[in-house]
Order: sequence, then C-alpha cells, then structure tokens
Amino acid sequence: MRWTTALIVVFLTFPAAASAEGLSRRDGFLRIWETVKRPAYDARETPYIDVPEGALGFTEITYAKDRGLLDDQEAFYPDAAMTKADAAMWLLRTRNVDDVDEMEREDLPALLARYPIVKEAELSQTFAGIEDLDLLISSFTTMLRDEVHEISFYSEKFHGKGTAFGETFDMNALTTAHPTFPYNTLVRVTNLDNDKQVTVRVNDRGPFVEGRSMDLSLAAFVAITERSSGVLRNVRIERLGDSEMLEGHTGIGASDCIPADAESRRYQQRITRDVRFHRGVPHTFTVGETLQLGSSKFFVVRSVTYPDGYRWNAQQWIDPEEQFSFRPEQQGEHILRIGTAQGRVRDFRMQVGVCIHE
Repeated sequence: MRWTTALIVVFLTFPAAASAEGLSRRDGFLRIWETVKRPAYDARETPYIDVPEGALGFTEITYAKDRGLLDDQEAFYPDAAMTKADAAMWLLRTRNVDDVDEMEREDLPALLARYPIVKEAELSQTFAGIEDLDLLISSFTTMLRDEVHEISFYSEKFHGKGTAFGETFDMNALTTAHPTFPYNTLVRVTNLDNDKQVTVRVNDRGPFVEGRSMDLSLAAFVAITERSSGVLRNVRIERLGDSEMLEGHTGIGASDCIPADAESRRYQQRITRDVRFHRGVPHTFTVGETLQLGSSKFFVVRSVTYPDGYRWNAQQWIDPEEQFSFRPEQQGEHILRIGTAQGRVRDFRMQVGVCIHE
C-alpha cells in the first residue's frame, strides 16, 4: 500500500506537458470552477508561465492558485489531458471539504477514503469529454449532500462582537460560522428530523468543537428547531454558492438590488498624502454590500463604530498583499478609524442605507 501511494504522489506531482487528446486541464478546471459558483478576483499571485494575462481562464486559474486550490508550481500545463487525479484534487479543494493546508497531493489517498469519487486504479485515466467530468461532479455533489452533520448555535454571548471576516455578529440575522467554506457562501441547512430548512450566509469561522460542522446564528437555528434543542445531529448541509453570484436570492444580502446613488458614489481615498486606498471608503454605502479596502502600503484598521454606538476594536494590520473586508448590516453612520504604519490616524465616515429594487 505504501508503494502504491508513492507511485500516486509521483504521478500527481509531474503532469504531462503534451497536448490533450480529450478534456484539457484548462477546460476541466474552468468547468469545476463554474459549478462551485464562486467569483474570481484579480490576484497578486505570480501567474503560471503558461497561463499569462489575457489567456483563457487567466483570472480564475491565477486566483485559484493564490487561494491554494491549485498546486504552487511554475507551470499549469493547460493543454495537457486532465486526469481523474487532477479532477479529484480540484473538486475536494474547491468544495472546501477540509482546510486547504490539509489537502496536499500526498493527502489524496486519505481524502479518497473519505470521499470515494475515484478509485486509485483510475487516477491516471483521462476524460473523453466534458460529459464524463460532469458525471463525476454530479456524483460528488450527491455524496456531499447526503452527508449527515452535527450543528449548534451561538447567540447573546457573541452578539455585537466582530466575526472572523470583519462583520458584526447579529444573532437575529440568518448567518453561520463554518470552518472552511469561503466568506459569503450561501448554505441551505435542513433538519432531517422535521424537514425544516433555512438558508444562511457564511460570515464567521467555527465551530471549534470536534465533530461539529456549523454554528448557526440564533435566528437561523430557531427557524428549524426549538432553541432548547441546543445541538442537532441529523442535519443536511447544501452549499449553494457565493451570495454575489446568486441574484434573486432574497433575504441574505444577495445582489438583487442596487444602491440609490451607485452612479454618483464618491470615495475617500487618502489616509495621508503618501498612503492611499486603491479605491477608498465611499461616503454612502448599502446594507449587505461588501466593502473591500486595499493599499500599496501597510495600514491598520483600528476600530469600527456602528450606528448603535457599539465600537469594534479591530486592530487589524493589512499588508499590500491583502484586503480588509467589511459588510455593514445596520443602517446609519459607520465610522472606520484607519491608520498608517507610522501612527497617523483618520476617521472615515460612511452612511449606510437600504437597497432599492430595479
């Protein structure tokens, strides 16, 4: 068994550079990325030498490399035939079945023991076409959907405090903490004991209890059971996709509305004369919209003061390779206190309102 595993690792690490006779690695990965319903953004990651800027799939492939979803190698071999080993690795990573750092190529045999979507003897096989890959994706999706999970909730003790993604936790909103799902992922949760469902948005990390899959907000938990239940052990979790890509989904910050002043929005760009945001803090913003701040120099988000007077002492240092994400859930004035590495501080005031429907 140890010898077989070693052969698998060697095979996975050195993909062939020849042109694909069937489904190529580029086309296969883009299909997998399309089905996960997650946006790709510009990344500062060094691109693969054979997928340069302007090439088909450049944004998605470079972004995925930046996030650790693709191997950190010099070349991607986009025209080589995609193997079932490639597909299995990329499916497991894009579905976030574990922490990315726990899903290296040498971990694939153990991962396939948990999710037997491909047999070890088939890992070197290629795909005749996109239809074969779609069957594998469908099989894996069904496998994930049929898993049974244990979940709990969190409420008053954390209400008003900051989440792992820079939001303020609101126990009355339909949100959840998940250990690996990306920020803004929408998840349908079903209590299999009574068939009640709720759809929640990932805005925090957790839970930190062995064997437990999610911590729902109080509002989400009581939508599918009594609060006194405490823990549910017969739950189905279905990942729907990123909230920004699921237009028309109502109630959880989906992109089914636009800010009233979107065209005339003005931005506060400068912390000091020498430190500027790439875009900036808008004077007006929208409830449920995500603000992302980046700069070519270090800056620190010292605090955020909310309309109800609560002050979150963030103290988050943001380097030039990162962005600070903030998603306001309250109407009214928010004050972001942001400083430079040299200690200069400025307050940015942002008036947050509701959306208007087109």
